[in-house]
Amino acid sequence: MNSSARSQWVDSRAGAGRHGVPVVFNIGEVLAQLTADFPSVTASKIRFYEEKGLITPQRTPAGYRQFSDADVERLRFVLALQRDHYLPLKVIRDYLDAIDRGETPANLPPGVSIAPRMVSDALASELKGRTRRLTGEQLRAESGASAELLEAMVSYSLVEAHDGFFDDHALRVAKACTALNAHGLEPRHLRPFQSAAEREFGLVERAVSPLSSRRDGASQARAAEAAREIAELCLGLHSALVQGRISKMER
Repeated sequence: MNSSARSQWVDSRAGAGRHGVPVVFNIGEVLAQLTADFPSVTASKIRFYEEKGLITPQRTPAGYRQFSDADVERLRFVLALQRDHYLPLKVIRDYLDAIDRGETPANLPPGVSIAPRMVSDALASELKGRTRRLTGEQLRAESGASAELLEAMVSYSLVEAHDGFFDDHALRVAKACTALNAHGLEPRHLRPFQSAAEREFGLVERAVSPLSSRRDGASQARAAEAAREIAELCLGLHSALVQGRISKMER
């Protein structure tokens, strides 16, 4: 949708609201509002979220979906938490249930607000977290890593630059490596984590392959959600095994 068409569309919607008619959108109009910030969103994915009970648009007598402004904001909330904070839908559903009860969800990720917009302006400015581009200097400044530590992380393939830039995943790794370095664990000690992550991803990829091989948006959304759930279970298993070993130190 070009800027002129978008302006006319917004004006017509505002006019409907001024005349006391509830503003509702069809699924194509919802996509027009969301795709600039969430290019991967599709009608199939929206229908998948409805299937999971995350949104409940009204229906016309003919069965067509009608989305309100609140439905669109709810979708922004879901998409932002899933994309930028990698949260599984069951966790997001708990947040939404709390909001529906009039409560403030506990443990919301930093930068997320539920009012007046369900996604804060600060978070909205970084909705493209996976494509964020950080120079090496920016990565060091935000993670606290020294130039020597960053060089070692790159050397041991813990972080990787693409076209000279790092992404938010690399930033999270760099922050963890910097904190571990303070405990005497250097990048050369941490290479097994990268190998383990690759093996675990192979397990996850194999488990969701029946869904991910399908090209429709709903199947892709189901595959991504299943992958998140399996990954979370793998991390839980890993943590339980390590904690079990640590508990023996106290005996």
